Amino acid sequence: MFEKFFDRIWRVNAIRNGPSGPLLVGFAEKLYQKGYAEITARKHIRAAEHLIYWTDGENMPLSSLTEEFSKRFDRHLCQCRCQGFGHSNRLELVNGARLFLKHLRSTGVITAPIVEPTTQDPNLLISFRQWMHQQRGTSDATLSNYSHPIRSLLRRLGEDPVTFDAQGLRQFVLEKSQKCGWAAAKTCTTALRMFLRFLIAEGKCATDLEAAIPVLAHWRLSSLPQYLQPEEIERIISSCKPNSMIGRRNRAILLLLARMALRAGDIVQLRLSDIDWKEAEIQVSGKGGRQTRLPLTQEVGDALVAYLQNGRPPTETDRLFVRSRAPFHAFSSHSAVSVMVSQAMRRAGVTCLSRGAAHVLRHSAATAMLRQGASLQEIANILRHLSIETTQIYAKVDIAALRQIAQPWPGV
Repeated sequence: MFEKFFDRIWRVNAIRNGPSGPLLVGFAEKLYQKGYAEITARKHIRAAEHLIYWTDGENMPLSSLTEEFSKRFDRHLCQCRCQGFGHSNRLELVNGARLFLKHLRSTGVITAPIVEPTTQDPNLLISFRQWMHQQRGTSDATLSNYSHPIRSLLRRLGEDPVTFDAQGLRQFVLEKSQKCGWAAAKTCTTALRMFLRFLIAEGKCATDLEAAIPVLAHWRLSSLPQYLQPEEIERIISSCKPNSMIGRRNRAILLLLARMALRAGDIVQLRLSDIDWKEAEIQVSGKGGRQTRLPLTQEVGDALVAYLQNGRPPTETDRLFVRSRAPFHAFSSHSAVSVMVSQAMRRAGVTCLSRGAAHVLRHSAATAMLRQGASLQEIANILRHLSIETTQIYAKVDIAALRQIAQPWPGV
């Protein structure tokens, strides 16, 4: 296996015949299976050698190592004098050591128990998340956002809901809203409202406390959706190189966003089994876990076929889209999709109109459908809005229709 990464036979023999040769052989095989590039794999193997050399000097058996030793190894690198080992890039060495420790634990070499973090969420918060999962089907990502303000509330008011009062809740929201933007403050009030509903349902606090959470000032439909012109969308899609693996992947993602108005979160959640090639449909898991089947156009279908045949690396995950660099696993969050879209916009010379680059493509698709004569109800179905009132904001960008109902200015 070392021959895959090293050209010099003496280097291969030195590693294989060393005291930890079998361990490093298994590690190299794992790196190869995960698709690591040759130069990256060599760095990780060298880091593993360095870690073994250091543990031998410290008289620490490998079987007793824990994840905490990667931190100790990092501190060692700051003053390392190990003969024959360089440490020009400490971050790469620590990362390689962590991967090696993870491999040793997965193969049973490390037998030391995993040390659980000493900090744990309050029981109330744990019960709340379980209740939201069971009663409302709330996603982990949403509950993670809700957990931040609830933790702060419990630290402020204590973990006994009987002591909660309207004044303390309102003061907490006021202080929070002064330190963040409207969107973060809205998430805070929504999280607290849901938390109080849970407490009320469980009989843990007064039934009228939910009304103590103030409503933040916000005028519905007061803003305009940010969108791009059709020629800008085409430039963005064309910026992806069709002959490269990453270009095929990015083009397929951009088409799903720009033609089918998917959210960045939808892209992350797509699985191979969600595509029905026979019926030319794609199943999308939206907010709240709602499943929707959308028609798959020829253009989008062709882009997906090109990606699956010549762009998607071998991987164990069933997620449709995966990282372009090893280890080849699914995107960690919707932010990775927005970053990719932002990069495509820069290549195309298109200015991103808002922080959520991927969502701009969704707005652009809805605006294009409206200008092509689609009704608000049809657009709401494609966007998977539960209420058509959410879709009404796009009526404000239909300039041709607005001219027909515009009244002349008084006195003109």
